[in-house]
Amino acid sequence: MSSLQFTAESSSKGMVERDFVVGGVPGVLWSPVSGAAERAPLVLMAHGGGNHKKHPAMSGRARLLVTGCGVHVAVIDAPGHGDRPRTAHDEAEIAELFRARAAGEPEGPVVVRYNAHLARLAVPEYRATLDALQGLPQIGTDGPVGFWGINMGTAIGIPFVAAEPRITAAVFGQHWPDVLAEQARRISIPVEFDLQWDDEHISREEGLALFDAFASKEKSLHVNSGRHKELPRFEADSAVRFFARHLGRPVTSPA
Repeated sequence: MSSLQFTAESSSKGMVERDFVVGGVPGVLWSPVSGAAERAPLVLMAHGGGNHKKHPAMSGRARLLVTGCGVHVAVIDAPGHGDRPRTAHDEAEIAELFRARAAGEPEGPVVVRYNAHLARLAVPEYRATLDALQGLPQIGTDGPVGFWGINMGTAIGIPFVAAEPRITAAVFGQHWPDVLAEQARRISIPVEFDLQWDDEHISREEGLALFDAFASKEKSLHVNSGRHKELPRFEADSAVRFFARHLGRPVTSPA
């Protein structure tokens, strides 16, 4: 098991933020400031492509979860993102994505291929991170664990959740079914799934195909009008209620 090392700590507006490293992979753990040492469930999150563990989308969702239902939240930088160096392979795939975008070609084939590569690297890192975090007395090995990842976070999250029986509920969305549909069929925990009806990259049929692939008896499809980057912020509030319900936590007004 990889050891967890905390490297920095700060607090703000009801939330404690602690940077950590597990097996050389940098991450961040957010906890309630009034109960950072108290036992509570954990939600693991994964960031989107081109972002990092402390991107505003991550810290914003974490604050909703931490202050809204008193859970611990953790994110690690994906390979080639945030504080992690890019490889020659990363640079080549990013260049190809920009080339396709400039030429007006579909981005999906590049994103699907590159995200599948990143997922193969990230899944064992997430499992090692979960091992390490469950070694903390305020999390432990017997509590429920959630997972929240959209876009590239879904590309990493679906294979992770499919391979990880400790996850009890998950929020996914906005990705192609290629590669992921087969793995989604192995997921039977409660799932909430976000889809943009006017997504310029992922067709409605592709989004629906991925949602349909989950074997979960309880799965909710949240469809909103708008383009790929226009997922409404209120879907984050819905995700918090979803996790509170499945992690056994009360929902309060976020600080």
